[in-house]
Amino acid sequence: MCPPRYFGVEYVINPWMQGNVGAADVARAQQQWDALHRLVAERADVELIEPGPGLPDMCFAANGGLIIGNRFAPAVFSVPQRAPEEALYTSWAEQAGFEIVELPEQHAFEGEGDALWHPGPDSEPVLWAGYGVRSTLESHRDLCDRLDVEVVSLRLVDERFYHLDTCFFPLPGGRVAYYPAAFDGRSLQAIEQRVPESMRLIVGDDDAMRFACNAVRLGDTLIVNHASDAMRARLEEWGYEVITTPLDEFMKAGGAAKCLTLLLRQDTPAGFDKRKPAASPIRTATLEMQGHLLDTGLMNTVFDVITVDGGSFHLEHFRAGERHDQHSHARINVSAPDQERLDEMIEQLQPHGVTVAAKANDANLVAVTQDGVAPDEFYSTTIYPTDVRVGGAWVRVSRQRMDGVIVVDDTASPVTAACTLMRDVRVGDKVVCHAAGLRVRTPDVRRTEREFAFMSSGVSSERRVESSVEELAWEMRRIKARGGRVVVVAGPVVIHTGGGVHLASLIRNGYVHALLTGNALPVHDIEMNLFGTSLGVDLKRGVGVHGGHQHHLKVINRIRAAGSIRNAVESGMITGGVMYECVTHDVPYVLAGSIRDDGPLPETKMDLIAAQAAYAEAIRGADMILMLSSMLHAIGTGNMTPAGVRLVCVDISPAVVTKLADRGSIESTGIVTDVGLFLNLLAQRLCDSTPE
Repeated sequence: MCPPRYFGVEYVINPWMQGNVGAADVARAQQQWDALHRLVAERADVELIEPGPGLPDMCFAANGGLIIGNRFAPAVFSVPQRAPEEALYTSWAEQAGFEIVELPEQHAFEGEGDALWHPGPDSEPVLWAGYGVRSTLESHRDLCDRLDVEVVSLRLVDERFYHLDTCFFPLPGGRVAYYPAAFDGRSLQAIEQRVPESMRLIVGDDDAMRFACNAVRLGDTLIVNHASDAMRARLEEWGYEVITTPLDEFMKAGGAAKCLTLLLRQDTPAGFDKRKPAASPIRTATLEMQGHLLDTGLMNTVFDVITVDGGSFHLEHFRAGERHDQHSHARINVSAPDQERLDEMIEQLQPHGVTVAAKANDANLVAVTQDGVAPDEFYSTTIYPTDVRVGGAWVRVSRQRMDGVIVVDDTASPVTAACTLMRDVRVGDKVVCHAAGLRVRTPDVRRTEREFAFMSSGVSSERRVESSVEELAWEMRRIKARGGRVVVVAGPVVIHTGGGVHLASLIRNGYVHALLTGNALPVHDIEMNLFGTSLGVDLKRGVGVHGGHQHHLKVINRIRAAGSIRNAVESGMITGGVMYECVTHDVPYVLAGSIRDDGPLPETKMDLIAAQAAYAEAIRGADMILMLSSMLHAIGTGNMTPAGVRLVCVDISPAVVTKLADRGSIESTGIVTDVGLFLNLLAQRLCDSTPE
């Protein structure tokens, strides 16, 4: 223990210090420390270390280092205010005869505050270690390698519980007490997997906020600042005497009983000195990224992905672009609790332009052993152009889309790689697993800022519909002029809102090159042509007509009798409308069915897999996809679409528009408006005359 001779709250390095600078009663703190010292000294031998002037937190001895057996691992503080304590604690440990085990100075480690030994000898010894606020994940691998102990990493996510000993304490017999809200979900799973429910004590909010977890255990006695009656009763059931002693002055600085003590002898099982070296599951990769990292916020985004997914990082190198047209470059060492988490992290980072630094390794190819089932560690593709390294050479992946796997044929000349749906893999196919040997190329957002920023507003409200339509019409003219392709994905609302005549005009004038929809749009489009209604409603008068509820069923029946929509057009039954223009101008269409469909029409694909495949084929080579009030078909199509294809989503519901943008494509934009009004405006700008 370290007497609080220089204790005080003189700065803010944790949330507990906020508002308490200069507020600590030093005399009262000394009295509280003396009371704790007496309680500990009655039950254990206590060694004192001389405090250093100007080091108000040195009394929190738990952070000075960690002792396992005869080895002392000194702290590497993450905050400069406490760094001078390191040499004082190390010097004391050397004089006490401990073997000093130095940890890398770039890996923050704050001693027993973040490393708690699960005591033996009647349970499997393990070191629970916290990271995420003060100590780094990399330090856990250092502890494993240098102290020859198994380390279980727990990520802290609440800055109030900045050290593990503020929210977790292990007890003999494999028991633990902890405050769940301080940890992320995977850390809670790690605790639950190792500790049966009957041996876990869940600490409530009131106890946690008064540092009831910050307990000193001496045999069967627990000394804490506070314990509720319920917590005390549970611990007494486990055979512990609970002694509370007030330490509220130290809580102003973020510490209590355990923080004020450093254990010099851990409970270890017989033969512990002859233990075998432990292997750490922590894995590290070096990643690189370049581009406009600062002004686009990309660097912060990358750091957030790493930390939120339970990783830790060290910025090895950073070079900032000196002018606005120059890229910045960063090299980052990233660590994750295990290989699986590292792979997941890299996959999430690759769409942001992050690559695994060379030395470039070939991709890991694993053969499929069951039709329709990919190897368990398959790499899941994104919408962005991807290269895979095979035989020392980079191969561009074809048929890029999200949520697929990459199948490589390394026997072909040249080698090929293609995005393939999981259901389509076959025995013997070689699938890319993990993220090594891959590079994902994301567009440079800044580049388009110096060119024409096509519909760059993201989501346009009704107040900007006309300007958005002007931009869209301009781009559609460019696509038509160069022989490009515009695909329309549309729902039946197009017909119900009176937009069918305008969509038909766009098709007739060569601005639509494929139509993707369901069963309902063609039914109501043909209903308009045959009966002048949509869902039995006369759109000119806005009222239902007598017997109109049967019109769509009569349409289905007549088309089924004709054999197909094309037959009905060619026979003269259908004389106008969207489907009429598709047939007469050879614009291909795909009708994807659903469980709600009446009929259905003969050409409606009720086989979901066949419909998906037809949609994917129809959008191949598209320059733009115009999505008109069809959430189901629009989102499904968006998931099949590679980066580089401009997606324009028009819907009265902002949620649908936002959902499309969330897929990650910077080419996506949305217009929140009535689709009939939108198509009317677009047809006026693109077609020679307004449709009759």
